[in-house]
Amino acid sequence: MSDRFETGMTVRRKILGDAHVDRAEAAKTDFDTPFQTLITEGAWGTVWASDGISDRERSMLTLALLAALGNFEEIPMHIRATARTGASKQDVLEAFQHVAIYAGVPRANHALKLAKQTYDEMEKE
Repeated sequence: MSDRFETGMTVRRKILGDAHVDRAEAAKTDFDTPFQTLITEGAWGTVWASDGISDRERSMLTLALLAALGNFEEIPMHIRATARTGASKQDVLEAFQHVAIYAGVPRANHALKLAKQTYDEMEKE
């Protein structure tokens, strides 16, 4: 494996937690291994590994972009990651308010609903 892959796995575990990464790795098949390598190296080993902005800021940006583009399936995972990135509930609310103004209220509203559900689950765990 490349150095970028190894860096990516380290950052991925730091942000998403060992349990999440272990489940994802266990579910990996020959079919999706190239895709998993791509996101580990590109997203986690390059973008998330950069020291250009903080994990908190990157978390807020990621959540806003996911909501703005309607990629709702990933929002709960990234809400859970806020426990490790330092993005507060207020930070997430601010990010989704930006989404409402610049990308549309329905997308922000749905993202907020997912965030509320996920925070409720996290509090019960």
